[in-house]
Amino acid sequence: MIPIFAIFLNKYVLIVLLFVIWMLFLDTNSWLIHKELDQEIQQLDDNKEYYIKEIIKDQKDIKVLKDSSELEKFAREEYFMKQDDEEIYIIEYEDSIPKNEKND
Repeated sequence: MIPIFAIFLNKYVLIVLLFVIWMLFLDTNSWLIHKELDQEIQQLDDNKEYYIKEIIKDQKDIKVLKDSSELEKFAREEYFMKQDDEEIYIIEYEDSIPKNEKND
């Protein structure tokens, strides 16, 4: 029975072992770098899918906003715009006022 230490002193085993260590950890194309790059590619693919969904949603919104009445509705709801001859009244309910302002 050959001792395990003697197997690792074999020049072929040493060369193969050094080659494997070199390729896994030390080379510019090492396994660790490939693993990091694969993770980055996956993250970029996820971002790509997200932005494609957002583009589709925005294209639908643009198509809807081409109608002038929808554009006016959007401006009123999102940017609180009004026409020049309008007055806007804000109605506050009891439960919409913060508690620290009730005492004033």
